[in-house]
Formats: sequence, structure tokens, C-alpha cells
Amino acid sequence: MRALFTALACLFALFVAPAVPASAATGIHVSGTKLLEANGQEFIMRGTSHAHTWYASQTKAFADIKSLKANTVRVVLSGGRWTANTVADVANVVSLCKQNKLICVLENHDTTGYGEQSGAYTLDQAANYWISVKSALVGQEDYVIINIGNEPIGNNAVTPGWASATTAAIQKLRSNGFQHALMVDAPNWGQDWQFGMRDNAKTVFDSDPAKNTIFSIHMYGVFDTAAEINAYMDAFKTAGLPLVVGEFGFNHSDGDPDEDTIMAQSVSRGLGYLGWSWSGNGGGVEYLDQVTNFDVTQLTSWGQRLFNGANGIAATSKQASIYGGGSTDTSPPSAPGTPSASGITSSGATLSWTASTDNVGVTGYDVYTSTGTALGSTATNSITLTGLSAATAYQVNVKARDAAGNQSAASPTASFTTLSGGSGGGCTAAGTVQSQWSTGYVLQPVTVTNTSTSTKPSWTVTFTLPAGHTVTGSWNAAVTVSGQTVTAKNLSYNGSLAPNASTSFGVQASRPNGNTAVPSGYTCAN
Repeated sequence: MRALFTALACLFALFVAPAVPASAATGIHVSGTKLLEANGQEFIMRGTSHAHTWYASQTKAFADIKSLKANTVRVVLSGGRWTANTVADVANVVSLCKQNKLICVLENHDTTGYGEQSGAYTLDQAANYWISVKSALVGQEDYVIINIGNEPIGNNAVTPGWASATTAAIQKLRSNGFQHALMVDAPNWGQDWQFGMRDNAKTVFDSDPAKNTIFSIHMYGVFDTAAEINAYMDAFKTAGLPLVVGEFGFNHSDGDPDEDTIMAQSVSRGLGYLGWSWSGNGGGVEYLDQVTNFDVTQLTSWGQRLFNGANGIAATSKQASIYGGGSTDTSPPSAPGTPSASGITSSGATLSWTASTDNVGVTGYDVYTSTGTALGSTATNSITLTGLSAATAYQVNVKARDAAGNQSAASPTASFTTLSGGSGGGCTAAGTVQSQWSTGYVLQPVTVTNTSTSTKPSWTVTFTLPAGHTVTGSWNAAVTVSGQTVTAKNLSYNGSLAPNASTSFGVQASRPNGNTAVPSGYTCAN
């Protein structure tokens, strides 16, 4: 993230991988899409980030984070952009992680926003920093993951690009004898809305002699819908590559992340996640503090959500087996009962079903279409689906999951058909391209106006993307895409419009280089 602390930007984890084949792995290592410990036990990160480089005296944070059941802490370090963390300091951080039975993800924050933010370091400089503190890291492969550089490129093109710079940094560390799992952050301030990491991850992974690289996506305003979150996670699942949500929040200056889906899908898919951040945020994003003034007894609402909420850390975290933890639960929950649909509208429906049972405990449910598309997740045996298409038949099923990540068989399938949409008219929509570059643009505002003589409770806008264009983010609307047709529906806070009143939303899109076409065909219905 760009600037969470008083002079900072975002961060998150890196995993240190062996310079030997995975079959002879040293410590924490990658196996397909999973992260394993040296003994073969799967490890799924659950934790938060601590801005150690700016708050070096707040060492009690390690014990406090552990007390809330985290199994991982991502630690912010600097090699010189801020006060450099020395070999002795890094060794002490590793010791604090081990004392508190936490896996230690060490990240170099110097690279944040390179190419866009003044003073940012290159990934090559970040690799040099890790080499300078190597003596504190050698032999710690069971406990430490190295996040090479936080959010290493902003939104501007740089040379070398993300794939080349990341590959070179990985190979530099391997050639210098690092046998750790390595974690690499995405470009675009970690959010990868131009898909530089997604589309080049296989090439980067294959360039690692140890085949022990983990990919870290930061999910903020770009990931404000379930569709965007699922699509990104699906891409790495299909590629068979390891992914972790290295940072995310419940709110952000660039939009409203869908933290419920981020957490639920991470649990459902067995992906690690690390929230941002423990305490000390500034620069207008103080709301991302999980505790107030580093006091573990003063959890904020975001802290409560992350640690104690549905699919949160307390319910889903398993201590690393190197510390005597790990899960031996391999029994999945029973299949849920047949879903029953009620409250059907043109864009949604409420489903309920008989709860599953489990030998330890059910932690949540995931709803899918019969073709496997995820529609939503919930901690209880009911859910209200939104963003569905009007006059469309749906066949859905439900799967339960437990804290160990075991997923049940699918429930019997239920069918329902959404109602027809509004008659159209009564409102207008018009879009403006606010800014654009060779491979993308921001559509803002898309203005929605109630042209009728009565207050309208909701609105739905559709428009057409030119061929080859892809939505990469949105705000102030629930946006779905089918082919090249974009459908934007109001959120809870901006649906009601009095006569002649207006509201607006925004969309960010990518496009083939040099294609200057823009969206068209705006329609609006109440």
C-alpha cells in the first residue's frame, strides 16, 4: 500500500526457499500451490504485519500478536531508505519470532513504489541488503521467509520491468547461497491491476533454481468485488503456483476491499493471508490499525474482524509444526443440506440449508454454481446473494469447511430463477474517461441521475467494453462482467435517489497497448 505509516507505504511477506531441489528441501518450501515445512507438514500463514523499522522499540508486539493466535508475523525492515536494520537487529527479530513461536516473514520496505515514489530502491538493491544481513539468516530456513521487496514497482513502467527485475533478484540471492523460501510482491503498488505478476509468474517461478518462490498479492481497492478476488486466485490455482494475500485491509483510500471474500476464499482454498497492520499507521490511514497505540487490550473494529471474526485468525490459524503445532485433522465436515431459496429478486436471493457437522467444528460455507463458479461465502448456514443477473436460472450447491481447511462434499443442487429486471428508463447514465495511458484508463465519474418524478430505491447501469478491454477495479458500485458487457449495481449507501438527484461510480480498465477505444452504450434502469 502506498502510505500507511507516517512516511510509509505498504508491505508484505516473503518466503525463503532452498537452493536445492524441493525433494531435498531446506526448511519451509513450495510444493505445487502449497507451502510445506521441512517435515512435509502443510503450513498456511495467518497473521499480520508489524512496522518494526519505524517502531523498533515495540518488541512486545511479537508476543501480543501471538496471543491473538497468529502463526506468522510479517516484519518491516529497511536497508537504508529509512534507518537501516543491522545484522544484530535482524538476528534479534528472528529470535523474537522464535521465542513467540511465529514464522517470521521479513520484508524490505525500501522498494515500495519504485518508479513512482521518490527515494524508492530497486529490487537489486533489496537483494544486496539481504546479502548484507545473510549471517543473521543462514540456518533459519525453518523459521524465516524472505519477502525480497515490498510493492517493488508503482503504476509507472520501469526498466527492467517486474519480471526481469524479480528474476534477477531471485537468482542473485540463490547464487549467494540463500536456501530460503522467497516471497515476491506484485507491481502496481502490490495490487497487480495490470497483471504483470499474474501473467509472468510461471516464467519467474521457473527461473528460480530452487523452484521455491511464493507470489504475494496485496488486496485493497482493486479487489472490491468477489468476482475480482476469485478470478485472481483462480489464475494461480490454474497455473499451479503458490499465492498468498500478503496484505489486505477492510477499507482503503483507493476503494473498499471485500475483506469478507478475501478471508473466506483464502480459508476455502488453503491460501495464507496477512492483514495490514498491527499499529502505528499514519498519513490518513490510521483506521488500518488493528490495535490502538500498540495496546493488545484495545482492539479496533478492524482488529476484531481480522483476529476474531468469521474466517479470522483465531478460528483458522494453526501453529507451525516446527514449534509443535500443525493439524492432524483430515476429516471433512458432512455435506450441508439442500439449499432453500427465498427473497428472490432480479439481482439476488437468500439461501438457507441444514448445517453440517464436523469432528472439530465447521468454520464456514461456500456457495457455488453447478459449473463451479463461487457466488459467496458465509460463517452461518444462510447467505444473501447479490449481483445476480435478472431473469436467469441458477443451479447452486453449498460446501462446508473446517479450520484445517477440509472441505465437505457438495450439498444437493437447488434451482431458482431471478425475477425480470426493471422496465428501464427513469434514470440516465453517462461516463467520462478521467485519465488514460497506453494500456489502461480510469472511467470516472460514471454519473447516474434519477430522471423520474419519484424517489428510486436502486439503479443498474450497463455499458460495453471495447474488444480486448478488461475491468481491473471499481468503486462505489458492485460491478460484474459478462463477455464485454459491464453491469454496475448500486451499493447499500448510494442506491436511493430522489428526483433529479445523482450519484456516481468509477471503473479502472486495461486494454491492448495502443487501443484508444473507450466504453460506450450506457443504459440505466431502476
